Amino acid sequence: MTALEKVQEKFTQDIVETHVFRGDETVVVRPSALRAVAQFLRETPELDFNFLMDLTAVDYLFFAGGRIQKEFRFEVVYHFFSLKNNIRLRIKVPVDEKDPEVETLSDLWASANWYEREVWDMYGIRFKNHPNLKRILMYEEFKGHALRKDYPFNKRQPLIGPLN
Repeated sequence: MTALEKVQEKFTQDIVETHVFRGDETVVVRPSALRAVAQFLRETPELDFNFLMDLTAVDYLFFAGGRIQKEFRFEVVYHFFSLKNNIRLRIKVPVDEKDPEVETLSDLWASANWYEREVWDMYGIRFKNHPNLKRILMYEEFKGHALRKDYPFNKRQPLIGPLN
């Protein structure tokens, strides 16, 4: 049984969709189930996803030139890897624009700490219970979130430091 099948079996009601493309398995889960699914991936011995390889976000504001409408504006995307089993699994979590927040996974995978800070900084998606959610790439006075598709590329920002 594959990792995708095990997650499907355990979290039937919490899965929005699944797909496999060229051997890459993807599960889209409800935001409320993220924490439980992540713990299951980490703590189930036959899965043992002990490495969070990457965590990022996608902004679907102008997806496919506005022709395709998504129910949610954002998705938070997690790439997990099991070193023991040499298997990968992608988890996607749809996030609403009005309240862009998901639960932190930084206490399960230390690497999530900085990844979550980067997603917060660039997209404005909050990670509930994160120990230190603050900007990591932009300076503290920066206004907005630069990777949002509606961020004005020519926006003036507050300057830091003295002008010479």
